[in-house]
Formats: sequence, C-alpha cells, structure tokens
Amino acid sequence: MKRMHTAVAAIALFCASYNSIYAQTVPNNSTWQMKPVSIQTRWAKDVNPQNVLPEYPRPQMVRNEWQNLNGLWQYAITDKDAGKPAHFDGQILVPFPIESALSGVQRQLQPTQRLWYKRSINKPAVSSDERVLLHFGAVDWDAKVYVNGKEIGGHTGGYQNFFFDITDVLKDGANELEVSVLDPTDQGANPHGKQVLNPQNIMYTASSGIWQTVWMETVPAAYINNIRITPDIDKGQLKLEVLTAGKTGDYTVEAIASNGKKTKGKPGTTLLLPVPDAKLWSPDQPNLYNLTVKLLNKGKVVDTIGSYFGMRKIEVKKDDKGVERLFLNNEYVYHLGVLDQGFWPEGLYTAPTDEALKFDVMAIRNMGYNTIRKHIKLEPARWYYHADKAGMLVWQDMVTCASDKPEAKAAFEKENKENIAQLYNYPSIVIWVLFNEGWARYDQKRLTEWMKQEDPSRVVDGHTGENYDRGSPEDVNQKWASSDMTDIHDYPGPGIPPALAGKARVLGEWGGVRVPTLKHQWNDMEGWGYIQVPASVFKLKYDSMVKKLSTLEAQGLSGSIYTEPFDVETEENGMMTYDREVIKIAPEDLRQIHSQILTQANSYAAAPGVFQAKVADTANPDLQYASLLEQFRNGKNDPEFLRDLTVMAVRVKDEKSIPELSAATIKKMNNPVTLSNLNFLLKFTNETSDPGFPILLKNHTAAAQLIGNERIQNKLRILIFNSEIKPHVSTENKDINWTTLESQITSKYGLAGEEAVLFSQAVHCVNHQDWGNFFPAAQRLVDKYKSNVPSDMLNTFAWAIFENVTDTNQLKTALTWSQYSMESSQAPELFDTYANLLHKLGNQQEAIKWEQKALDVNPGDDVFKETLNKMKRGEKTWN
Repeated sequence: MKRMHTAVAAIALFCASYNSIYAQTVPNNSTWQMKPVSIQTRWAKDVNPQNVLPEYPRPQMVRNEWQNLNGLWQYAITDKDAGKPAHFDGQILVPFPIESALSGVQRQLQPTQRLWYKRSINKPAVSSDERVLLHFGAVDWDAKVYVNGKEIGGHTGGYQNFFFDITDVLKDGANELEVSVLDPTDQGANPHGKQVLNPQNIMYTASSGIWQTVWMETVPAAYINNIRITPDIDKGQLKLEVLTAGKTGDYTVEAIASNGKKTKGKPGTTLLLPVPDAKLWSPDQPNLYNLTVKLLNKGKVVDTIGSYFGMRKIEVKKDDKGVERLFLNNEYVYHLGVLDQGFWPEGLYTAPTDEALKFDVMAIRNMGYNTIRKHIKLEPARWYYHADKAGMLVWQDMVTCASDKPEAKAAFEKENKENIAQLYNYPSIVIWVLFNEGWARYDQKRLTEWMKQEDPSRVVDGHTGENYDRGSPEDVNQKWASSDMTDIHDYPGPGIPPALAGKARVLGEWGGVRVPTLKHQWNDMEGWGYIQVPASVFKLKYDSMVKKLSTLEAQGLSGSIYTEPFDVETEENGMMTYDREVIKIAPEDLRQIHSQILTQANSYAAAPGVFQAKVADTANPDLQYASLLEQFRNGKNDPEFLRDLTVMAVRVKDEKSIPELSAATIKKMNNPVTLSNLNFLLKFTNETSDPGFPILLKNHTAAAQLIGNERIQNKLRILIFNSEIKPHVSTENKDINWTTLESQITSKYGLAGEEAVLFSQAVHCVNHQDWGNFFPAAQRLVDKYKSNVPSDMLNTFAWAIFENVTDTNQLKTALTWSQYSMESSQAPELFDTYANLLHKLGNQQEAIKWEQKALDVNPGDDVFKETLNKMKRGEKTWN
C-alpha cells in the first residue's frame, strides 16, 4: 500500500524557628551572572548565588538539621550516551533550569544530550547512629546521582521529589556530588506539561534538569519518613498515619496539635486526633492548626517533625433547589478561579524567590478570585503552603500523558500515583484533574475510578474540556465517565456544560482575552490570545463576560476558570503581564466585578505592601506614530527608540517604512545574541541581502544554543535557498550542475551554504524522482549534517528509498536514517517506515513488531492495519 510522505522544503509555619545548622560552601571565584532576558520580574535582582531560595523546602515535614545545596555547581553538556565528562563547561546556578536566564547558562538541552552537574559537599558531623539524606525537590526528567564516583540511585519523573540515604558513601571532609540528567522534553514518553523544544502559542520554553531545591538533612537511625493526614469535620477528628524508615524496633508515635489535643499509636496505623469544634479552613477563614509529630523508642523521643493541617471537606451534592453543586464544609461555595501555569520569564519553571512564589497566590486573591487551577504542572511544596495560608482553593492537574504509546501511559500512571501521594496533605487542594481536552486521553473511566479510590477525600474532574476532545466518537456520558463533574472549555465564553446526574457543572477554561502591553512583552514580534481588545475597553469587556457568568451560575454552574492570571511568553491573555509589573484592570475594579458572582470578593483585598503593580495605560500609543517617525527622519536613532518604532510600524501597517526602520534597528544592536534580539532578527531578515543575515550566519552556533538548532538552521537554509538556489530549481529541468552550484554557494556562505545545497539537491531529486542522484546527495547530507536534518525529512528520505530502490546497501542505509528519525520523535509514521524497510530487507518478525507499534499509537489507521496484515502473510508492502 503506497503511503504519502511529503518532502519538507514550541513552610514558614515552622521555618522561622528551624534554621540550618550547616554553613553552605559557595565558590568565591564566581563568574555567574543572569543572562539577558527580554523582560524580568522585580525579584530577579534579589537572586544571589550565596543565598538561593534559602527557605526550608518542605513545610509539612520540618526538621532543624539541614543544609541547602542550592547555589553554584559546575555543569557540562555531552552526548546522551557519553560517559562522565573530564572537563566541565562552566558554572550553573541551581535550582534554575539550564534554559533559564537565572541559571547563568541559558542553553536549550536537546533530547540527544545529557546534562551533568557537579559540586563538593562536606560530610555533616553525625554520630554513629545518625543518617544523612540527600533530597531533590524535582529534576526533569531522568536523573542519576553519584557520590564520590559511585552511583547511589536514580529517578524518572520531572515533578516528584526524591531522596537517597548517602551515609555509607560519605567520607570525612569534602565529597564529590554529581548528577546526570536526560530530558527528551516533548520528544519522549515523559509527562512534560507545556514544555516544548520549539515554543509557540500555548506551549512554552522547556525547563530541563534540576529545577527545585537540593538539600541534605541529618536524621536518626529510625526516623519519620512521611505522614498522611485526612480531616474529617463531621466527626471532629483528624486521621493521621505516620510512616517510618531506617532502624526497626519497638517504636511509637505521638502527635500533638496546636489545639492541645494529642494522639499516640504505632507507626503505619491510622491514628485519630480529636479536633472538636474545629475552626474550619475556607477561602474566607483559612484556619490552620500546627502539628508536632514525634517518634519514640521506649518513651524516649528520637525524631520530631513540625507540620500543620486544615480541617475542611469537599464534595458534590444537591443544593436546596436540587441542583448538583460543589460544597465546601457542607455549604455551597462557587469556585471563581484562574488557570495558573507557573512560568517565570527569568526562571521558567522556577520562581526567582519565595516572595515571588507567594506573590502569585496573593495577587490572584487580590483580584477577587478564590480558586486556582494549577495547570499541567506541579509546584514546589512552598507554593501549596502559600495557597494553604491564603485560603486558595486549588484544582490540581495531572501532567498530561505524553502520547498514546504504552511506555508513555506507564510513565503517566506511575507519576500520577506519586503526584497524589506527594500532594495529599495540602488542604488547599480540593479537586484532582485527570485529563485535559482529550490530550492523549485513554481508559478514562478506569483511571478516574482509580484516582477516587486513591484519594476518596477529594473531588475528581475526570476530563476538563471534553468538548475539545475533537474526533472522539464517544458521547458526553462516556467522556465524563465516573467523573464528579461535567466540564467544558469555552473561548472566549462563558458557557455551561450539560447537567448530568450526580455531577457538578463547571467551566474548566474560558476567557483568553489578549491585551498586549507594550514594554512588558516576552516577544514583541509575536503575541497571542483567543480574542484581542485594547486596554481601554478590557474592563467593560470583562465586566460583560462576568455578568453572563453570573446568569450561568444561577442556572447551575458551580465553578469557572478564567485564562489566565499572568501572561506566559507569547500568550498575552493574562490579567497581569508576564513580568508581574502591570495589571490590566485595577484590582479594586476586578474585585467589584467579581462580587457579582462571589459576594465576598471585595474582602479579598491584599494587605498593604503585599501586592504591587501598575495599572495598564489605556491610551493608544500608536496615535503618536507619525510624530515619532518624523523624529526618526530628523536623526533620532537610539536603539530602544528604533526598535519600538519598528514594532509600531508593523502594528500600523506602514509597510514602506518597515525595511528601513528594521535595518536601522539591527545596525544599532550591541549584542545580537539575546532572546529578544534574535526574535527581532528572525522576524525582519527575509533576504541574504538584509543586514540581519550576516549576523545570523556569524552567530548561528550561539543562537542555536539559545533558541534551538532547528529554528536557526531552518532560517539560514530558507534564506540561502530563496536567494541563491531557488532560481536554479524553479523550472522543470532536473539537470542542474549541483557540483558547480555547491562550490559557488559554499565559497560564499561556508558550511551553512553547503548544507543548504545538499538539502535542496536531495529534496529536488525526490520531487523529480531522480533516484540515481538522490541517494549520494542524501547520504552526504545525513553523514555530515545529521543533527540538523529534521526527523520528518529523514523519514521522507528513508521512505523514498523504500519505495523506489532495490539495492540492499541503500536499503540498509535508509534503515539507519529511519533509526535516526526516531531518536527525536516517536510519531507512528516513523515506526511504519522502519517496519517497511525491515520487511523489504527480509526481517519479517522484527518488521511485524514495529508495524504493531505504529498501530498501537494510532489504532484507527487503516493503512497500518493493511500493512501489518500483508507483513504477517509474507506479502510485499511496496509496489
């Protein structure tokens, strides 16, 4: 069967009293500095290599003997299969992702690369019966940890904390700690959220490697390993389970709450702590109780942790009118929320400081919301602590399954179990969200029911945005099977889902109104939203939308999640800008608007000093364009003025002036290799004669590290092709003197020119079915520039050989190309090509295995089914 493969031409509750007793060792010869970034938050300037995120990282299990290992480490990037590096590339500021400006590196980690970290740690002064634990808040994605050259363990999962007992491998004095990391981002089976290698629209820059606090603590030989707390407000008690690790023996546990009540029992059993006349936790009164848990041996305390809990209850039940609603503490509470994604311009997944982390929660409350949907990301423990303290209701998304492949499903389910266990104790989390808009959705009923069994104390949203699950043949009852709610997305909306028995009705996403804010944009060359309005009309627009929302609430809507509180990269539909500097509607106006549906919204005003932001200017700056252009004509040419004027010319569509203004801006660039300047160069460089072209050509290696090799190489290739090669291939004549053309272009543009010619020749031969010249051209290209050839093009080349060539050596080479294509992508058509090549080479059983993989990923593909059946019958799959 012929298949078309087309040629290719995003806790301070206790921490104040529990301080580290260790001194952190930080290199004095630091050369670290934050890399340039287009915008940054006010907290970026507070980042100091000697004191990075110093707060105790685990607010619900606080101990006093600990050491923060954040700070400057050495780093190196190698091929993923390489051994430990002999030399390191420089310093990286942990725990900021290597792609971030605050890391001091700002390089994009590729799926084919391995990231190495190294630093020295001192062995704590411990007694013979004490243990030293090494903790990682989160490392994305596949980590291996070494102490003094010995591998002590590994972990896969980008969002979960993990630790190792390193006591037995430590020596007195200095010890060497190393970590190696693989992160395929969106090219593997790993749950990665909205991280992609090529960001655009609703997908954002990746965060690879260590991105949460690294720390050590000293514990006794037997110690408290975890606690699990479940409030029961109807019975006036707290269910408590204390898990222990290390030395075994006759141990008991004792828990004392700040209300004076206590309970005792054995580790691993369910203890009941009385909480009579409980002060309930809610958005309006976020009451928390302190909790001290002790481990005792023969009456002697051997370990103590500080914790806290909140007494609250969440459920779905009928109101007095018989409408299914979300009830908190036996009362109906409307969930008025936002979709919070947790990205930072200078830190990506990692907030620059704990104050910044807290600000996001308090800013959202100050806007008059009582709910946050934490979207496809898990945050550090301190974020949930701030939400607990603020009284914020949290809907916690699971991190999306990467694909339909079995290994992706296995990773998704493994991490979901860890996620629930890790976040179980936070009272703010009231809803688990399983699937989003049908993305890699499978076995929804089974997984929803599993989640409810895993945690019966919370509500489960089995499928948010069911209506965006395009192409699914299931009816709405199946798409919300076993879920506690019906949930649609409606942009800009608002809308309401259907009423189904036993389920609350919620609007999982709505809004998405873009209000671009000049001088506060991640990329002033691009910006995105579902709809766009100027700042001058946004308040009226939003007010009218909330009025409609209020009518839907009266009809039975129990909650709504507005997209979104903060802009994220090019997505400019936030209530605030990405740098958290400008709020697009004054917070007092927002609270007043929200009081139409949540009467107590006006009481959510932040205390003085907690919230700070400018209100967006509603004036239209483009009205000044003519006068500003005249200033340019009269000689004004400072870099910032030129750039702003160029972008303004684009907005007002002054096509005549854009080339002149952009050229003037480029000539004034002091450092072209910044994210902001590269975006400008890519936007306004359209010919090799443009002034941006030689800059991109000269700096393409540095640019590739910042924005990705594929993006910069594609741009250079297209520019050279359009200017130098296209005139030669625009006719039907396939007899081109490629040798002469290659010599001319390579002498002019170097290796970038050679690569462009080889690409063009290979694609030209495919398009003209010139198989005699195709193979040597494609082979030269892949041999020399394999890392620059996109996986879909490698697949196209391999398929062309499969369909049109019988030479065994060429088929074996094409099989190698097909293997290369699968290194950075796991698309089913790549499996199909590989299987067909194996089949043509006579390896029938292996071919059947790979074709079955293609069908597993895309079970509805009739071509895959027919191909698989032919392979099983031993028939040809080629013409």
